[in-house]
Amino acid sequence: MNTRIDYRKAAPDAFRAMLDLEAGVRRSGLEHELLELVKMRASQINGCAYCLDMHSKDARAAGETEQRLYLLSVWRETAFYSPRERAALAWTEAVTQVSMNELSDALYADLQAHFDEKEIVELTLAIIAINGWNRLAIAFRPDVGSHVAKSVGTRAPADNAGKG
Repeated sequence: MNTRIDYRKAAPDAFRAMLDLEAGVRRSGLEHELLELVKMRASQINGCAYCLDMHSKDARAAGETEQRLYLLSVWRETAFYSPRERAALAWTEAVTQVSMNELSDALYADLQAHFDEKEIVELTLAIIAINGWNRLAIAFRPDVGSHVAKSVGTRAPADNAGKG
């Protein structure tokens, strides 16, 4: 597929706002590995090839196992994810599909068992951010496969930053 619009150049102020949200997510106290799983799961639900390519590469570069990445879409049926990760993945699915899901008190109570209030807000903002990136990438079709994973703790160059 051909890229439709380079949204970074077409609307730089709006793109900067998205980058600022993403920077806040990265500065959160949430584990990098957890954030990559959340980003991948939301991207699976939304069908975002660009973001799945990016976050699978980033997750592997951070030491994530192939088995956990392959089974992420069926995480409920495996024992490969911690209770904290499972709570985050359930919340990710519910928030990503908010029009089809009730954000029930039981779901929220499970989240509270593993995350404090600050972490719940940070996790929810991370989910909001990846859903935004997914929609930009799906709508404007950046070049899937072009992302190069960076080591944990380093920042991607501007041409890869914030595209999912």
